[in-house]
Amino acid sequence: MKQVYLLTGQPGTGKTSLIKQAVAGMKGRAGGFYTEEIRSHGVRQGFRLVTLDGETAILSHVNIDSPYRVGKYGVDIESLDKIGVSALNQAASECDLVVVDEIGKMELFSAKFRETVQSIISSGKRLLGTIMLHPNPYADAIKRQPQVNLITVTRANHQEVLKELREWLSAT
Repeated sequence: MKQVYLLTGQPGTGKTSLIKQAVAGMKGRAGGFYTEEIRSHGVRQGFRLVTLDGETAILSHVNIDSPYRVGKYGVDIESLDKIGVSALNQAASECDLVVVDEIGKMELFSAKFRETVQSIISSGKRLLGTIMLHPNPYADAIKRQPQVNLITVTRANHQEVLKELREWLSAT
């Protein structure tokens, strides 16, 4: 059984929700982070990074002036490295499962993030995460690694994927 499960798919198919549901029911300890939208008056303003132990940081926002941009969002690499990468490293050393949501355009701007994710994958540690659907050299290289099980999530297969993740997490 592969030790890395990565979910991919179109936005809004429930990838992050699947991870939260699967992790909530697992035995053992999980660490790492997920991302969530920052909205104001129903309009997305950016993304927040939330560690599994409750620490938060702004990952990107329309009001961030940064050389790193995805669409209208400026990306705060320093916050990603300080909070997100630290959470991944702590999870890799202390937890049964590392959660990384997501391996996407914004996160891949960070060399520390790329190195940390690759190190965790190579270590044999169990990792559950999401990865961008669209082609990207770094993301595509991760997807091709032999220890990675890549699952495309759709609205139609949501329950099937959740069942598979729960079985994977309960296996020793």
